[in-house]
Amino acid sequence: MLDYGNTINQFRQIGIIPVVVLDDAKDAKPLGEALVKGGLPAAEVTFRTDAAEESIRIMSKVEGLLVGAGTVLTIEQAKRAVDAGAKFIVSPGLNPDVVKWCIDENVPVTPGVQTPTEIEKALSLGLTTVKFFPAEPAGGMKMIKAVAAPYTMMSFMPTGGINADNIREYLSYERIVACGGTWMIKKELIKEGKFDEIESEVRKAADIVKEIRG
Repeated sequence: MLDYGNTINQFRQIGIIPVVVLDDAKDAKPLGEALVKGGLPAAEVTFRTDAAEESIRIMSKVEGLLVGAGTVLTIEQAKRAVDAGAKFIVSPGLNPDVVKWCIDENVPVTPGVQTPTEIEKALSLGLTTVKFFPAEPAGGMKMIKAVAAPYTMMSFMPTGGINADNIREYLSYERIVACGGTWMIKKELIKEGKFDEIESEVRKAADIVKEIRG
């Protein structure tokens, strides 16, 4: 059985969850290894491509890597992701059916929210950690702090528009478990097979986590 609390603690320790978009599953293993070596041993593999399911299956076998599925919009996608080895589910919005299925199956899930109404819906479903998406376009840290204030029991995982220039502000706020980001995994580097360069970029991001959180 999956332990929701343990997964959230892992998110907190890692600090930045790389959001991975793979067009070819052959890149899954070397990318997963680069994430582990670089110091961010997690991957949110988005269900936006045909290679996502197989990529999760491959990456879930990379030692030391916490693998989940992102952009999960339906129960059917959630089932496929978990069957492939995903240890957590992330959605851009709050779909009560997907959340309930994940809770029933004891799969950690972080649906996307922006508003107090959506936060209250998440709380009513039993969640205490949600994704805030899209973070920067929706008002960034100013908005997160504003909506977080009345809901002291809720933690956030912002994603969207976060990069090396603004990540420090996000990680410094105690209510943020971790941030999702893509900037350390450039698509062209994956295409060119330059996983050593990706590892180097991942290490720079991991160093920022250490700088802010120790």
